[in-house]
Amino acid sequence: MDAAQFNSVILPLTDQLFRMAKSIVCNDEAAKDAVQELNAKLWENRSQLDKVQNLTAFAMKSMRNLCLDWLRTKKPNRDVPLDENLIATMPNPHQLIEQKDMTNYVKQLIDKLPELQRTIIHLRDVEGLEISEIATITATTENAVSVNLSRARQKLRKELMAIWNEKIM
Repeated sequence: MDAAQFNSVILPLTDQLFRMAKSIVCNDEAAKDAVQELNAKLWENRSQLDKVQNLTAFAMKSMRNLCLDWLRTKKPNRDVPLDENLIATMPNPHQLIEQKDMTNYVKQLIDKLPELQRTIIHLRDVEGLEISEIATITATTENAVSVNLSRARQKLRKELMAIWNEKIM
């Protein structure tokens, strides 16, 4: 793979890789570093990339592995504030505060999910990848991806309903 091919195939994945890295490490700077490190590794091994059938899946799986390695060695603080762009503006300030609290709570619930379920939720609901692509990235079967996605959503739904019922009473 020459520089032009690398620039046209790998570099357009940068935003997607960053979002995935950020969802795993929960830190903008660490995610940026991970993307740079992965791009450097892919560039160094570009001669072998021609053998890869699905470069997107390969890059995403490599990013996941790199971030998991980073988590094992660094163990960063996962309590980081949510990006304000994720919170929709509402006319009522009280509703806005409640929505912000709920968004923070959902983020905390997602962070408590097992790593595989957290990754699958991110790849499916944030990145919009197909089940088959997620199976390739996570090195699991499509059935395992579907089951983990369903279980993760059930856990989130159960916890959110408990919070909702608690607020009503």
